[in-house]
Amino acid sequence: MAVQNNTKQSLAQRWESYQPSKSVVAWACVATAIATMFIGFSWGGWVTGGTSRTLATTAGDVARGELASVVCVEKFKAAPDSAAKLIELNAITDSYKRRQFVETGGWATMPGQTSPDRRAAEGCALALAI
Repeated sequence: MAVQNNTKQSLAQRWESYQPSKSVVAWACVATAIATMFIGFSWGGWVTGGTSRTLATTAGDVARGELASVVCVEKFKAAPDSAAKLIELNAITDSYKRRQFVETGGWATMPGQTSPDRRAAEGCALALAI
């Protein structure tokens, strides 16, 4: 017959004598991995590869449009009749017609291209109207 020890153990003594089983350790690892992924994707800013590619493509398109707008503005200002064309552009109130004006003027056609760039035309008309 085993003799029971009636003394109460402290938390530190119980912690030191604890021997977890292999299944408890395995489940603790699984729970830790899931918690890490949940925190990373929710608050850590992690994204999937597809989201990353989408964001990079969008950022590239925006940057290309901004650069094309700058080139368009410089081409517009370099034109010999730019002062008269600027007055004519500012007389147009509709943004769609302003974009068409810039496109038909040829300022939104980037070097090496045969057709005008829509983003460049929109950004150029907006920059020139200010």
